[in-house]
Amino acid sequence: MEFEELITRRYSVRAYKSDPVEEDKLLKVLEAACIAPTAANRQPFQIIVIHTEGRKEELGKIYYRPWFVQPPLILCAVGVPAQGWVRSDDQRRYLDVDVAIIMDHLILEAANLGLGTCWIAAFNAREARRILGLPDEVEPLIFTPLGYPDDSLRLKERKPLSDLVRYERW
Repeated sequence: MEFEELITRRYSVRAYKSDPVEEDKLLKVLEAACIAPTAANRQPFQIIVIHTEGRKEELGKIYYRPWFVQPPLILCAVGVPAQGWVRSDDQRRYLDVDVAIIMDHLILEAANLGLGTCWIAAFNAREARRILGLPDEVEPLIFTPLGYPDDSLRLKERKPLSDLVRYERW
């Protein structure tokens, strides 16, 4: 798929088939995240691959929407703050930015392979920590289901370019 078509056709999938995701496709999606740029190339993240079969009730405690557990897989991107880059002059941490970049690469490759995803940040972090056995030194930042869509592309409403871009100054 051409890049422009890919970024136009990618959407947040909220209905999934239970069909399995082929191992080679899963690996391509994960590799896309691993080659993404991160600040100072620190790669301060881990991706947890979660199989939903037999765990739907438990995983539903992380995010309450029924479609979250429909596909065979859920991916969780966790940040490792101690490994992240920090800008020296103002101590701005780039962990969230880095994880957002890797997740963007991941979801675009998934869409390229015909798989659906949905960026989820409004999850129960306490339940995520408990269910995934996360140590205190990592942060669960983003979840996405991963599977074959069982819905179709909806019209995207976006602000016009003129509302979002400025040249030279504010």
